[in-house]
Amino acid sequence: MARPVTPPRVSARRRRPGIIALSLALIAAGGAGVALLLLQVGNRTDVVTVVRDVQVGQVLTEDDLGKASLALDPAVKAVRADNLKSVVGKRAAVELKPGSLLSPSQVTKDNLVKAGEQLVPIGLEPKQIPATALVPGQKVQLVHVPAQGTTDTDKTSGATPQTIDGRVVKASGAAPGTGIVVVDVATAATDGPTAAAWEAAGTLRLVLAAPDGD
Repeated sequence: MARPVTPPRVSARRRRPGIIALSLALIAAGGAGVALLLLQVGNRTDVVTVVRDVQVGQVLTEDDLGKASLALDPAVKAVRADNLKSVVGKRAAVELKPGSLLSPSQVTKDNLVKAGEQLVPIGLEPKQIPATALVPGQKVQLVHVPAQGTTDTDKTSGATPQTIDGRVVKASGAAPGTGIVVVDVATAATDGPTAAAWEAAGTLRLVLAAPDGD
């Protein structure tokens, strides 16, 4: 009687090279991921952050600032941590909020109200607020308009209304309920009292000047 034919055994050694190759490929892929992660960690930059509210024109102190280590896009302009002391003592050119990065353009060594200028606060109702956001440094004109119920000679004669050149120093948020925005405008010291009188009489309007005075 013929003996049963035993199926040929597949040698474990034949499977091993394929398994080893696959294992090496996975290890290589994992190693590349680790290398990329290490590269990203190595490219982190120590930068200056804002840790508490700083109003426009306020002098920065070390207590207002902190440090963080971040992987930054090259397009992001931020003050490096080793330059922190160079911004302490300067003034905030814009309102600074906690948790934000500090950029060089957000600080200035100049007083926002210069010598020979006065600061005039102007309250704007919602219908008087320009659609364009008011930002520090923006050039504006303060225009004298006739009060309601009165006759203005300039209006009847067609003469150009009186104007005063100014520069935005700060614009507040809209007040709850009224929506009124207060804008601090720097004017020449000789024009400050006149602008304040127009504001008190309700005969002042604020308009945006053309860029660069054009």
